[in-house]
Amino acid sequence: MPFANTPDLAEMDRQSLFHPLTSIADHLRDGPAIYAHAEGALITDDQGRELLDMGAGLWCVNVGYGRTELADAASQAMKQLSFQHLFGSAASEPSIRLADRLLNLFREKANAPQMARVFFGTSGSDANDTAVKMVRYYNNLRGRPAKKKIISRIGSYHGVTLASGSLTGIESYHKAFDLPLSGVLHTSCPHHYAFAQAGESEADFCSRMVADLEALIVREGADSIAAFIAEPVMGTGGVLLPPAGYFEKVQALLDQHDILLIVDEVITGFGRTGHWFGTGAYQLRPDIVSLAKGLTSAYFPLSASIVSQRMWSVFEAASPTVGTFMHGFTYSGHPVGCAVALANLDLMERESLVENAACLGPYLLDALQTRLGDNPYVGDIRGIGLMVGVEFIADRATRTPFAAHQAPHRIVARHAKAAGVLTRALPFGHVNSFSPPLSITRAQIDRGVEAYARALDSARPELDALLGV
Repeated sequence: MPFANTPDLAEMDRQSLFHPLTSIADHLRDGPAIYAHAEGALITDDQGRELLDMGAGLWCVNVGYGRTELADAASQAMKQLSFQHLFGSAASEPSIRLADRLLNLFREKANAPQMARVFFGTSGSDANDTAVKMVRYYNNLRGRPAKKKIISRIGSYHGVTLASGSLTGIESYHKAFDLPLSGVLHTSCPHHYAFAQAGESEADFCSRMVADLEALIVREGADSIAAFIAEPVMGTGGVLLPPAGYFEKVQALLDQHDILLIVDEVITGFGRTGHWFGTGAYQLRPDIVSLAKGLTSAYFPLSASIVSQRMWSVFEAASPTVGTFMHGFTYSGHPVGCAVALANLDLMERESLVENAACLGPYLLDALQTRLGDNPYVGDIRGIGLMVGVEFIADRATRTPFAAHQAPHRIVARHAKAAGVLTRALPFGHVNSFSPPLSITRAQIDRGVEAYARALDSARPELDALLGV
C-alpha cells in the first residue's frame, strides 16, 4: 500500500506502524485508538474524551499517570549521566542503589532472605529469557547438563520472545511462530472454576493438579527437568488465583526432585496483590524472580531478575574456571531507568500505595460482585488486591462456556469503552480484567464499576444473540 501523504494521524498509523498483539485486518479496517494525555487513573483520547483506565495500561502504571516526581527523576538522571552500561564491572550509582534496595525489599517484604543478586534488563520477556539462560548456566556449572527442561502451566503468560513465548501457555501466542521450543513442557492450569470435574472440591482439584505435575516429572524424568515457572496469580490467563495449598504442595515436589522455582512477578510485583510481592502473599521460596512493569510504573522500560544464594554460590565458585558471564544487554541497569525506579519506590512508600491496594482491592471485588453477580452471563468474579477478573459463561448452572470464537468478553469490553471505562479482554478464557493504578480512589472505583455494569447491560442483546436467545 503506498504511503499516504496526509496529516491525519489515524491514516498515518495505518500506513506506517506495525502494532503488537493486534489483528492486522481489524486494524486496517478500523484504525487506531489514539491517546493524548493521562493523569492519575484517567486517560484522554485525541478527541478529548476522558476514560477511566481500569487496567493501568498493561497492569503496569502502578503509581498512576502524569507523576512529575518520576519525570523530574528522569530529567535529572539524563542530565547527570544519560547512559552507562554495566559490562566489565562498570556501574552507576542508581543501578547500585536500586539493586540493593530491591534485595532489601524482597528480603523484608516477601520473607525471602535467600535472594542474593539482581540482574537488570528492559522487559518482563527478557527477564524470563534471562531466567531460562541462568537455569541452563547453573546446571551446566554444577555438572548436570541433562537437567534443562522447564515446566510451565497451561494458561500462563511469561512473554513473547522465543524462550519466554515458549514458556507462555496460551496457544494463540504460539500459532504460526513454531512455538513452543523443545525443552518447554506445560502442565495443567490450576483454575478450579473452569477446570474442576463435576463435584470436585477445591482441595481435591488442588491434589489432582499437583498429581498432574508429578506425573509429568516422572514421565520426563526428574534428571532432565531444571525448573518450574509460575506467576503467583496468573494474570493474562484470567486473574487465576491458586487453589488453597497449591504452592505449598508444588514446592515440596520441586524440592524432592531438585527442581528450581522461577517466580514470575512481572504483574504481581510492587503492590498489585495488596502485598509488595506475590512471593510474600503466597509464602513462595523462589530461586529466581522476574520483575518489570511496576518496577518503574512503566515510566521507563526496566526489568530485574533476582537470583538466590543457591544459584549465586554456584556462579561464584565456577567463575575462575568458566570465565566471564557472557550474558547481558546494552541497556541493562540503565541509569535513567534505575533513577526512575528509585523515585517510583519512594513514591509508593510515601503514599502507602501497597496499603491502598490492600484496602481498596476488596472494595473493588465486592462492588463488582454486588453489581454484576446476578447477571446470567457472569460466572465468576475473583481477585486479590487491585487485580480482579470477571469471567463470562454461557450457562451458569452447568458452567458451560461460550464457544471460543464467540468472545463475549470482547463484546463487553467494547461496550465498556463506549461507557468510558477501559478494561482488558484477556486471551485465555472469556475474562475482563480490572487492574487500575494503585493510586485509584474509592470514588473512581464506584464510577468505573457503575459504568461497567451499564456496559454489560447494553451488551446483553449481543450476548443473547450469541446463544440464539
